[in-house]
Amino acid sequence: MSYKKYNYKKIEALSKRVFKGYGFSEEDSSIITDVLIASDMFGIESHGVQRLILYYNGIKCGRIEVNNKPVIVKETPVSVVVDGNKAMGQLVSKMAMEKAIEKAKITGIGMAVVRNSNHYGIAGYYSRMAEKEGLLGISMTNTQAVVTPTFGKQQFIGTNPISIAMPAKPIPFILDMSTSVVTRGKIEVYGKNNKPLPAGWAVGADGKNAADANEIVYLTNNSDKGGILPLGGEGELFSGHKGYGLGVAVELFTSILSGGLTSDRVRFAGNIDGVSHGFMAIDYGLFGDKTEIEKSMSVYLQKLRESAKADGHDRIYTHGEKEVEAYEDRKKNGIPINDSTIKEIKEICDYLRIDMEEYI
Repeated sequence: MSYKKYNYKKIEALSKRVFKGYGFSEEDSSIITDVLIASDMFGIESHGVQRLILYYNGIKCGRIEVNNKPVIVKETPVSVVVDGNKAMGQLVSKMAMEKAIEKAKITGIGMAVVRNSNHYGIAGYYSRMAEKEGLLGISMTNTQAVVTPTFGKQQFIGTNPISIAMPAKPIPFILDMSTSVVTRGKIEVYGKNNKPLPAGWAVGADGKNAADANEIVYLTNNSDKGGILPLGGEGELFSGHKGYGLGVAVELFTSILSGGLTSDRVRFAGNIDGVSHGFMAIDYGLFGDKTEIEKSMSVYLQKLRESAKADGHDRIYTHGEKEVEAYEDRKKNGIPINDSTIKEIKEICDYLRIDMEEYI
């Protein structure tokens, strides 16, 4: 399957038009689109406009309610519990992280947990909201269960990503990772390209290694058997049990604390997604001089970049560097989008009576 590059401003305008077509306000359409375009601009294809089809299906079946708004159900000076009320995940999450940031600026720390929400895009978008405000940001979410526990062959854990962002110069530290070997979105991209999965990414219904991406997509959509492996892979040899543990830890900071649905119940409760999120914002001035702490982080990251390189490699990246460079490339040369994704966007535009050719 081939790719073509599209001007990011035109893709942004089309995405906004799509969400306005569903009935979202101008402001809300811009917020949702900003999260999606940020993903594509950072080179994270799995969570960019490739996800438009997920939201299209979610809105049509009632998992996402366009006019619903999140509701605060419990609040303290340092914490807040939010019921997403089946609203769009990006809108719920931006509101929740804004509350965490607001509290951190007053008390030094703010935490928000969310239940009854939907897919929120890339975790790094929300941790960076705090980083841009001079705070340490943490973002995580559970997802529908698509990951098998160590020594298991049943999907029981989500890909449960976590992101940590910290101000630094010249590039902030931005860790954004799933606690599984790979995200389901990336499996979907492999399927669209008819590429075999690398060994150690997923197992079939029999619990054995599976190379067919479309088989895994089918299983994660229609069964609780097989699925994606936790970070570290199968068994304990390469520490798959650690990825498994991290996935459960994310569950603790999302569904358990919020009183929401655990991953094994997400999207299996009628027309409810039931996704849970967790957000933290920390004023690291609690621990000393902020300038010195940021300088220490910056110096350490630079030492990492300059450390000895393995044979055949001339560069060591710190987390966030590749995303910043991808952003500059896509700003200049456009966003590469798979032909299959373009077909999905065309289906959505036809449904909403939008002339896609006016935009791309």
